Amino acid sequence: MYKLQSRMSAVIVVLGALLVTPFVSSQEPGANPKQTDPVKGSVEPNSVDAVKYQQTVAKGVDYLVNQGQDKIDGSFSKQLGPAVTAMCATSLLRHGLPLEHPSVTKSLAYLESFIRPDGGVYAPGSNLRNYETSVAIMCFKQANVDGKYDQTIEQAAGFLRNLQWDDGEGHPRSSHSYGGQGYGKHQRPDASNTAFYVDAMIEAGVDPSSQEIQKAMVFMSRCQNLQSPHNGLVPAQSIESDDRGGFYYTPVGEGESKAGKSATGGLRSYASMTYAGLKSFLHAGLKKDDIRVKAALDWISRHYDLKTNPGMGQQGLYYYYHVFAKALDIHGQRFVVDSNEQAHNWRADLVNQLASSQRSDGSWTNDADRWYEGDPNLVTSYSLLALSYCHPEKDVATSPNTTSETK
Repeated sequence: MYKLQSRMSAVIVVLGALLVTPFVSSQEPGANPKQTDPVKGSVEPNSVDAVKYQQTVAKGVDYLVNQGQDKIDGSFSKQLGPAVTAMCATSLLRHGLPLEHPSVTKSLAYLESFIRPDGGVYAPGSNLRNYETSVAIMCFKQANVDGKYDQTIEQAAGFLRNLQWDDGEGHPRSSHSYGGQGYGKHQRPDASNTAFYVDAMIEAGVDPSSQEIQKAMVFMSRCQNLQSPHNGLVPAQSIESDDRGGFYYTPVGEGESKAGKSATGGLRSYASMTYAGLKSFLHAGLKKDDIRVKAALDWISRHYDLKTNPGMGQQGLYYYYHVFAKALDIHGQRFVVDSNEQAHNWRADLVNQLASSQRSDGSWTNDADRWYEGDPNLVTSYSLLALSYCHPEKDVATSPNTTSETK
């Protein structure tokens, strides 16, 4: 049984972490063997430090369980709606807390209270229905034992289908809004909401070749700074070379990038949207040699950085860490090779970064409080979800051929 108290000694925290994590590392604790770099023939980057990983995860889980959660109703930061509770519960489940754990049981019950007759899972009057329902689907899928949430997930997926911008809303394929999802208050779709939608539909068991996923790919392709048969929009025609292959926020209207415009008037690419776009492409079954995937990876190789959200500085940093880890895990590569031909073990780099930025109470927060990243529950859930893709068991050697594909 997993139990952590907020004032445990460091030794007990480590032991607790070993109980939290469902895998057993084949590497001796603390060992970081170096091997021949399959890209350059030199020394490859260090592996994930197993002890550091276990300690960091355990402290983050302990924070959510003992300090972040409302002890009465089981919510996390309920002033931000049900999405934060869904993400916190998902992160706890992904790190091994059983369904019977009181923290999980309470948070799931709280989330269930937002299930609507139309199938959505959202707060009353919410403008975030796609986002809230999408992350709820992912939480219920993580907790779906013996088909308990089968019907809930199916109905929620149907709700999201009806929200997607397409012919039903008067937006044919020629419309810049076609295939996207968005926040209701802005009356337009965007890459972030569409990426959450694709994640949720894949979790709900929707075939990647399905009409709804492929519609979303039309929209996501138009959010990429890349002229191709999939994107002939004006923003892709006025970019600077440094932005090629990256993603921006939305192509609707004149288009918008949260990173602003370049000197040539193009929309700047930035990392969090680029990884969200890459992740969506891979979910939809695009191959690694697809021009869109290759261009996104090329942008990533030129902007590899974990100190900032490239293009945005500190803004949206922990959201970035989450999509960074998930996209690269789906892509299946151990290394990212940067523009200087330097190989980076992204899992080890991310574990080290998150361990160094974790606060003494086990939480994470962002001083750049845009998009609610000043909220420790939200940011801790982002961090734990990112770490779930960095387990030492996943950090295994790859062949020279697969490694070189990452560049």
